[in-house]
Amino acid sequence: MTEVMDPAKLLRPRRKIMGVSAILLPYKVGGEVDWQGFDMHLQRTLDAGLVPAVNMDTGYGNLIDDAVREEVLLRSQRIAGDRLFVAGVFVGDHPGACFAGDSYRAGIEQIQRYGGTPIFFQSYGLIELPDDQLVEAYQALARECGDFLFFELGKVFAPFGRIYSLDVYEQLMMIPNALGAKHSSLHRLPEWQRLELRNRVRPDFKVFTGNDLAIDMVMYGSDYLLGLSTFAPDAFARRDSMWEAGDPAFYELNDLLQYLGSFTFRDPAPAYKHSAAMFLKIRGMLASDQTHPDSPHRPEADAPVLESIASDLQRIMKEEI
Repeated sequence: MTEVMDPAKLLRPRRKIMGVSAILLPYKVGGEVDWQGFDMHLQRTLDAGLVPAVNMDTGYGNLIDDAVREEVLLRSQRIAGDRLFVAGVFVGDHPGACFAGDSYRAGIEQIQRYGGTPIFFQSYGLIELPDDQLVEAYQALARECGDFLFFELGKVFAPFGRIYSLDVYEQLMMIPNALGAKHSSLHRLPEWQRLELRNRVRPDFKVFTGNDLAIDMVMYGSDYLLGLSTFAPDAFARRDSMWEAGDPAFYELNDLLQYLGSFTFRDPAPAYKHSAAMFLKIRGMLASDQTHPDSPHRPEADAPVLESIASDLQRIMKEEI
């Protein structure tokens, strides 16, 4: 009989949480990148104590051209200084493509040139490799890096995503300079399984939850790399400090942030980026709620709901000051 997992055994109260926040790339009404808005949003994230992650899905990493990608890295280096920031290595390909190792290496070199820590996106050519070759591909890329992170993406986020078997995950976890991995299946059980495995075989490895529908996974030992935190890095940082302090106010703030996540990450999930732009505009943090022209949109009817959540968030944050 298969042993039933007891998630309660994974609970880790008063733990310091590492929060990595995927940075939204804002746009102006005319379709140009709002670089001033980007700079301010990156600075706010750093000031909150979170680690920014740029050129991710939240930053349209699969849609922007290399000139924009390079400008994002340049600005991130300038603003972050000697502080940690993460950047996505994205390789666009198609089903049946060969593994594009040289393209990954070029992305790694570009990010490290600007002082960033690379995180490897998946691609068709990577996920379609047999398991043994897939592990070897990661090991080869690791030799091109200092520290790095990697992704597991569910198909709801990207057609080139794959959730690995626990055996493959363990082999990747044991690559010495792999700091951690973002798990984005949107299901709790496989993440709990990864936490249990991590606790047994490599306690220093970071399991970054990418589950915007279950942000309380931090209670069980996950850290996070979320798109949702770009809506309110200040509130996520406050929530994290509450957990570390054992403050029961953690639960009310977490519940409100989870409501925001459940509403904005509904199907189609990629439209959350428009929700983020709308929410940041409502909070007075962006001048426009425009997105990349090829990114899906939410209906304007969402605005009153987002305004209500923003008002509740402001109230809770004031109460806790």
